[in-house]
Amino acid sequence: MSPTSKLPRVGTTIFTVMSRRAQELGAINLGQGFPDYEIDPRLPELIYEGMRAGYNQYAPMPGLPELREIIAMRLARRYPGSFDPEREITVTVGATEAIYSAIQALVGAGDEAVVFDPAYDSYEPAIELAGAHCVHVPLQPPRFRYDWQRIAAACTPRTRLIIVNSPHNPGCSCMSAEDLAALAQLARSRDLRVISDEVYEYILFDGRRHHSVLSQPELRECSVAVYSFGKTLHATGLRVGYAVAPPALTTELRKVHQFNTFTISTALQWGIARYLAERPATGEDLGAFFVAKRDRFIAALGADVPRGAGAARGADAGRDGVSTAGWSLPPSEGSFFQLIDYGAMSQAPDIEFADELLSRAGVALIPVSVFYREPPRMTLLRACIAKRDETLDAGAARLMQYAGGMRRAPAAVGAGGGS
Repeated sequence: MSPTSKLPRVGTTIFTVMSRRAQELGAINLGQGFPDYEIDPRLPELIYEGMRAGYNQYAPMPGLPELREIIAMRLARRYPGSFDPEREITVTVGATEAIYSAIQALVGAGDEAVVFDPAYDSYEPAIELAGAHCVHVPLQPPRFRYDWQRIAAACTPRTRLIIVNSPHNPGCSCMSAEDLAALAQLARSRDLRVISDEVYEYILFDGRRHHSVLSQPELRECSVAVYSFGKTLHATGLRVGYAVAPPALTTELRKVHQFNTFTISTALQWGIARYLAERPATGEDLGAFFVAKRDRFIAALGADVPRGAGAARGADAGRDGVSTAGWSLPPSEGSFFQLIDYGAMSQAPDIEFADELLSRAGVALIPVSVFYREPPRMTLLRACIAKRDETLDAGAARLMQYAGGMRRAPAAVGAGGGS
């Protein structure tokens, strides 16, 4: 007799499927969010030094003290007040484990947790495994802004948790100071806990500033903020993240963490701690690094955008997006993604059109509808810009070639079909 599935609606993720098919077809993979360039060689040197120095046994359950102390110092430089490495910081297996452990700690059977679609795909399964109900509140494309009246209306007496994500994946939008104030008011009035997914904290464009729950005293007292060294160090395979929360919430999170993963690679933690001690400004250049990637990609898609002029374009293209020959590019305010709207060429569903581009153009992109429970009608695909310049150029060239063919033969993708 086959076991009853605890997650009957969950299958293989679109990211795995698209990456596998891109490899099979020899396509350029702009879909899954990982860099294709080398990391700083000093980081693996330090990790190896840690292993040679004997950091090969279990680290303490909350994380190696040296790393938690470095994290506390880095947080204190960015946000008001101090952070206790012993009682407020927990090192986890990537941000996903931090989110999972926090959800298990904060909700249970009969509770409700609010998420915002398009949402990172790990949120809902973790909520369901906790026995709670996931309430989806949609953010409307192409701006993906929070509607706080609608959010308040979605909360019930059973609502215990709200999960926010800024900079947003895949919407590429950022929370404002006004959003933080509205979130604090809602949390106060409903006695809610907050999980704030801030893994792209350094990657903001066009002069924007990151608005963290840690910068708002009221939210800091009821929130778990989640971060990822994979994003900050261009090394997603390290799987090292951390959670920051007040002592009472940290205690509950660690009760789950200790029986979930207990701890993670000691040498990885030691190497990252040493790396950050040697390079205390790590992360601060990521906004400029990725805005250059974004603008290069947009320019390669035919937009008249000066390269490296991200700050200058914030008043126009950064607000309204840009259009090219065949593609419309909504504004990317942060994260290492750029959305592409193909609506001028086809009204095919985004999953079908993504398959069309993979098969015929040789480029893998992610359809945005897969991040929704009930997706609105839209023609948006997500491209990862955390790629080598030559990868971005080649991917954009293939997309432009495909768009050119569509203009010459507009019936190539039918009125509602993808092939």
